[in-house]
Amino acid sequence: MKSTPLGYLFTFLAFSVFAIQDGLSKHLGETHSPVQVAMVRYWAFVAFALFLAMRSSGGLRTAVNTKRPFLQILRGLLLFTQILVSIVAFTKVGLAQSQAIFAAGPIFVALLSMPILGEKVGWRRWTAILFGLVGVVIMLSPTGDGFNIYIWLPLMCAVMGAIYGIATRLVSRDDQPSTSFFYLAIVGFIGSNLLGPFFWTPFTAVDWGLMIGLCCTGIIGHLSLIRAYENLDAVIVQPISYWQLVLGAVIAVTVFGEVLRWNTVVGAVIVVGAGLFTVWREWVVSHRAKRAEEEARV
Repeated sequence: MKSTPLGYLFTFLAFSVFAIQDGLSKHLGETHSPVQVAMVRYWAFVAFALFLAMRSSGGLRTAVNTKRPFLQILRGLLLFTQILVSIVAFTKVGLAQSQAIFAAGPIFVALLSMPILGEKVGWRRWTAILFGLVGVVIMLSPTGDGFNIYIWLPLMCAVMGAIYGIATRLVSRDDQPSTSFFYLAIVGFIGSNLLGPFFWTPFTAVDWGLMIGLCCTGIIGHLSLIRAYENLDAVIVQPISYWQLVLGAVIAVTVFGEVLRWNTVVGAVIVVGAGLFTVWREWVVSHRAKRAEEEARV
């Protein structure tokens, strides 16, 4: 198993930066259209993707060549839509509660892996999935302030993120990472620039500074995550990703004055616990299968 101090450093850096990025997105989304914010983000994103593609083995020509064009375009559309919906969720629902619901992503991945990937799920993971769904229901439950109809937006993001994750597993069987990253950027770039001019409103000098910061956090976060996976196994990176939830809650309370309700905290604890167990069980099952294959070869 890969495990180095540098890997842990890059992992914590990546998810810390992503939490800050969400805070910037919330602030900008309160005064500007999510489409406009996403469009400027994709300007930096596509430049970063082209830079990585040209530096990869085979260069840009190899990165453009995909064996799964439909799935690559689907991934790009899912991420683009998820970014738009998440910005609205941050402003309408709140940063802390939105990120708590986002944490249900691994639960939905496990749930959707059965019909889409044909994976077999034992009683342990079924139990974790059910507990995770209970946690989601607790977070969605009405509070004394009345039911917020926008609460479904972060749930949509979690489901879209799960489908995106499964699609990523499928394309990784045939395409190299630089190809997947290139299509992820270019599809969102085209979509946001087609819609962006219809939603454009002038940025102030301060907003441009925050927008540049948002683009920089995206690049730094993705670079750090790439380096993290080079030094740590995914089974270690995934649990650390919940650090983003903790730091996001701190930012939500201290910067935006949000209040953490009991149902958000309790539901998030259940979801995170179920998610950690699900990720661990997936690793155990896959590790056991690989070991069986190796023994069969011998």
